[in-house]
Amino acid sequence: MIGVVRLAALGSAALLAAEAGATELRVGSKKFTESVVLGEVLAHLARQEGGTVEHQRELGGTRILWNALVRGEIDAYPEYTGTIRREILAGEVGEGDDALSAALAAHGIRRSGSLGFNNTYAIGMRENIADSLGVTKISDLREHPELRLGFTNEFMDRGDGWPGLREHYGLPHAARGLDHDLAYRGLESGTIQAMDLYSTDAEIRYYGLRVLEDDLEYFPEYYAVVLWRDDLAERAPGVVAAFRGLAGNIGEEDMVAMNARAKLDRVPEARIAADFLAEALDITAVTRVESAADRFLRHTREHLFLVGVSLLAAILLAIPLGIVAAKSPRLGQGILGVTGVIQTIPSLALLVFMIPLLGIGAAPAVCALFLYSLLPIVRNTYAGLHDVSLEIRESAEALGLSPGAILRLVELPMASRSILAGIKTSAVINVGTATLGALIGAGGYGQPILTGIRLDDAGLILQGAVPAAGLALLAQGFFELVERRLVPKGLRLEAHG
Repeated sequence: MIGVVRLAALGSAALLAAEAGATELRVGSKKFTESVVLGEVLAHLARQEGGTVEHQRELGGTRILWNALVRGEIDAYPEYTGTIRREILAGEVGEGDDALSAALAAHGIRRSGSLGFNNTYAIGMRENIADSLGVTKISDLREHPELRLGFTNEFMDRGDGWPGLREHYGLPHAARGLDHDLAYRGLESGTIQAMDLYSTDAEIRYYGLRVLEDDLEYFPEYYAVVLWRDDLAERAPGVVAAFRGLAGNIGEEDMVAMNARAKLDRVPEARIAADFLAEALDITAVTRVESAADRFLRHTREHLFLVGVSLLAAILLAIPLGIVAAKSPRLGQGILGVTGVIQTIPSLALLVFMIPLLGIGAAPAVCALFLYSLLPIVRNTYAGLHDVSLEIRESAEALGLSPGAILRLVELPMASRSILAGIKTSAVINVGTATLGALIGAGGYGQPILTGIRLDDAGLILQGAVPAAGLALLAQGFFELVERRLVPKGLRLEAHG
């Protein structure tokens, strides 16, 4: 099993490298709007220096970006000083900017100065609810344990997030985790009454929220900076100089305005970044606008690659495993048990588990999908062979057929309907699960879904969800045709009788 996993990973990585062979520099960003906008700013600056740049957008949480940077899978991304001190390098950083730079350098990472704004964490409530309860600061929440709090999933577990905040303020509440952009809708609908904010969020003004005073000074300063790999100075010194030159040039109002254009006015982040550079730094950046048709074709190619490679690898391994399970009862229980346990691992967790081994991109997504595809095929192969009657086997033996011939000529044809049913099930599961690959840079139909959730744009969500559903139906239809070709006619008639 491990050999097939590695083979699938190497194959997907090789194809991915072939597609991106001309790429010289990769910029990353997290899956919230401000990070995407800043990522586009960095990508534009790098292109001005003549480099070929790929912006890997919306890569999930802090740890995914940081680990990708350290491993060299991306070359730069925007980060915040408070996150570096309290989350990434907790316990490694002394006081002052020099200590922060030295701690980063120990990991082979360099940073710019502050870009010019402090995007600190904050706790917010709707103004009318805060007024009615007399809540103006975070410590006031202690008097209202009935309030429902909703925080981003990352904030729920961060070193500078909810666990520390709850202890620091002695809050009695039980908080729930949810997506940051969905939390605003929960606040508006009344599902929750307080949430974590980024102080430069455009929604604070849009929804009329009150930012509660951090009266016990829990949150540190979160000045935006650019992080890049130490070797970038040798490979692209002009790019490093451009990143350093960005320091001090993005004020808080600038950032709020850019976030508002993206979230509220639905202007593409690449255009927002180009407009900012033209106005603030007199830099003319060329914005390449991808047409809806080109974007759809790209996402389709990416999704087909993820599903096709993982499913093919699973078929090549799972059918032999199912045969072994049917022929050897002792091994069979172990095979079914292991594949069953793999199926119980949450899909997002399995994707993340693959990152330390294979990095970000298509390779970990393909391997996770491969593992998820095994159980239905193994189980159905086992069941199909196990259900072949003893009388039929004895008749085949009486004709002088060898065990291999019996398997090839009798048992597998009779089990073919069951085996194909397992493959169809795996294909449909893979099409849906592959949408999560966008969180680790694998692309596919998950990319417009993630962007649509982030921007509260139902149209974008449908651009990913509808083709994914259509692809699942096509996969189902394709294997129905395969069944007509491969399954003996008598067995098909029996199934419909």
